[in-house]
Amino acid sequence: MTEEFKDKGFATRAVRVGHRRTPEGEQSEPIFPTSSFTFDSAEQAAARFAGDEPGNIYSRFTNPTVRTFEERLATLEGGESCVATSSGMSAILSTMMALLETGDHVVSSMSIFGTTRVLFDKYLSKFGISTDYVKLTNLDDWKQAIKPETKILFLETPSNPLNEIADLAALSALAKQNDCLLVVDNCFCTPALQQPLALGADIVVHSATKYIDGQGRCIGGAVVGDAELVGEQVYGFLRTAGPTMSPFNAWTFIKGLETLDLRMKAHSASALELAQWLEQQAAVSKVFYAGLPSHPQHALAKKQQSAFGGIIAFEIKGGKADAWKLINALEWLSITANLGDSKTTITHPATTTHGRLSEEDRALSGITDGMLRISVGLETIDDIKADLSRGFAAI
Repeated sequence: MTEEFKDKGFATRAVRVGHRRTPEGEQSEPIFPTSSFTFDSAEQAAARFAGDEPGNIYSRFTNPTVRTFEERLATLEGGESCVATSSGMSAILSTMMALLETGDHVVSSMSIFGTTRVLFDKYLSKFGISTDYVKLTNLDDWKQAIKPETKILFLETPSNPLNEIADLAALSALAKQNDCLLVVDNCFCTPALQQPLALGADIVVHSATKYIDGQGRCIGGAVVGDAELVGEQVYGFLRTAGPTMSPFNAWTFIKGLETLDLRMKAHSASALELAQWLEQQAAVSKVFYAGLPSHPQHALAKKQQSAFGGIIAFEIKGGKADAWKLINALEWLSITANLGDSKTTITHPATTTHGRLSEEDRALSGITDGMLRISVGLETIDDIKADLSRGFAAI
């Protein structure tokens, strides 16, 4: 099925790849909610456990529904293999645990999800893996931070929540020069808007919880890359350690992929209009959205992405007090730290997504007390503006 559609368009592959119909002839992909699978003989069981014969064994690491999702996302990202995980954070953890060992070093952008930084600093450090942080957009910072023991360059682009854009081609060249792997979190854009592997990345990670689901229903993650790094090493970690995606969640994400192309275009169009409107508000000192000509990496974003995504950050002149006033005056926009939902959400990063960072680290990452982040949903854009106007009126 994957080979049959390899030359088809993005939207066709998002709908068709990976489904192998059962004898029942179902149109929609089935869910296989089973813990284990049976064998025709002792010989077949032995062959499957030994890896001599392909087939299902145990749902911790082989499940047909999960495999359909993996094959579909892999082809959309342009990768050879995909490993589905229980969450976006477990996708990052699985990648690091599979590919690093004691004494290795990671260079990471400062502009990453707060919990990712906690993972690196509090937990990977226990295994003797060190991390240094650099400014995402400063290539010289990346060059200076690399050591002989550096094994991975890690980043998000666009970044959370500032929408900073990394030059993936330049970082790929730098990684190759230093025998490092470039690992890119593609959560904000998804393969519908950006394909890091085609720009030189070695591995892409996802929080499928966000835009891949698209309706805030399930938790999941994924790692995409080549057959050796991902198909063997990351898969080997998942098989042993078990941060596994459930068949039901995989089925939900399969359905999400079917509409991903349409949704990302709609999110991007509304976000651009909202960002332009926010720039005109007297209470706003700055808007962070790569689709705006005022954004410092606007030209680079146009080069790497087909659109600019649905996430906007903006600063309120009155700081935290006025930012909270705006949030509390809203009537129906969802106050939640999740993003990528069909419902528009708003959060205060300094006290939520990045609240576990020190004040100094937040400042280095550009997270101010007056900053708000909006994940622009699929509602009528004029209605989103009207609810935000209530918030601005309360300041």
